[in-house]
Amino acid sequence: MINKIKTISKESGFLRYFQNTSWLLVEKVIRLVVALSIGVWVTRYLGPEQFGILSYAQSFVAIFGAFSTLGLTDILMRELVKSEERKNLLIGTSFWLQMLGSLFIMLCIAIAIYVNDNDPLTNKIIVILGMVTFINSFGVITAYFYSIVKSSYIVIPSLIGLVLSSALKIYFILTEAQLLYFVYLLAFDMVFLTTGQIWYYFREGNSIFNWRFSWQIAKSLLNDSWPLVLSAIVISIYMKIDQVMIQELLGNTAVGIYSTAVVLSEAWYFIPMIICSSLFPAIVNAKTKSNDLYMQRLQRLYDLMAALGFSIVFPVILFSDWGINFLYGDAFALAAPVLNIHIWAGVFVFLGVANQKWFISENLQAYNILCLGLGMIANVVLNTLMIPKFGILGAAYATLISQFIASVLAPVFFKKTRMSFFMMLESLLFISTFKKLLR
Repeated sequence: MINKIKTISKESGFLRYFQNTSWLLVEKVIRLVVALSIGVWVTRYLGPEQFGILSYAQSFVAIFGAFSTLGLTDILMRELVKSEERKNLLIGTSFWLQMLGSLFIMLCIAIAIYVNDNDPLTNKIIVILGMVTFINSFGVITAYFYSIVKSSYIVIPSLIGLVLSSALKIYFILTEAQLLYFVYLLAFDMVFLTTGQIWYYFREGNSIFNWRFSWQIAKSLLNDSWPLVLSAIVISIYMKIDQVMIQELLGNTAVGIYSTAVVLSEAWYFIPMIICSSLFPAIVNAKTKSNDLYMQRLQRLYDLMAALGFSIVFPVILFSDWGINFLYGDAFALAAPVLNIHIWAGVFVFLGVANQKWFISENLQAYNILCLGLGMIANVVLNTLMIPKFGILGAAYATLISQFIASVLAPVFFKKTRMSFFMMLESLLFISTFKKLLR
């Protein structure tokens, strides 16, 4: 009887987490469909010049964006799981810390705007997007819903907001609205999502007015989160600096064309995140049973990531010219060769996501930051050298090379991480697959 109860409990627990993950997966798929329909229509309507202005402003703000969350989301979620009775202190402290982070972002943006020579429209968009980071501070509610395994409370308002936002985008296109209206829609998305989450938060019997700040908890949270802040800063620079440098060196039109290719190239990055999050608990569990089983499952994960990455690359390259022309028109034709280069970086991203899970499993997060840092330095240097000489194609090559360095090559430089380099190399060269076939 006891065993039967345990079995039912395990099954209900599995079902709960499966449903939770399913909500997140459904949202990602729907957002991808909208991005490839309404999002493409908006890009085509704005054209390379105005879409370039918007992309540059988003990248500019994103570089400072790591300070808005202070790396607290995962730490807060962990602490809420451990001690939900302290939720008002934990959530309240995280909220006010993130508000201070957003204030720091606005200070950085104000200084950057003062010293740059952007046109008034671009600076206005940067300020609007910067102000949105204050609204992002309510993302602490997201961490709470994750901690109680209720992703539906995040996804439902997100999808309703997506429908409303998409309808407004269509209306703005049909009425030939100016670029600023689409910027205001980005703010609307965050306001609607936050309002929906606050409503669900109250419906659960909670209140934001009960949040309290604690210096002791603040010190504890920041002590745990600073490596994540550093990592997020490195990643934000690493992922967005190319578009900022393209604008400075080549102008807004070049940014618009390049960003179009990047959007299509990075649209698939949610796949490794979901798969690795789902499969890695089984890999970690194998470590407690047998190191050989652990390594075997880890190699299979790398093999799967490489295979999925390559399976996306080849169809995209085959149909890139036709696809860009069909989706965006002749004005974005130069995005096709950029996409043909940039899409290869996805193979290394897929492997890198799996490798980051391994870093966590082995408690080697510091080495993850070092690897990302090497990739960031390579990206900045390569963009500086290659954009003036090769234009936006140079930026695509810089991204490809730096992704390889950060995700695959960098671990070879450190004794404790060298093993993962050789395992990823086996996957890239299909060596482990050939070994299985020859057995």
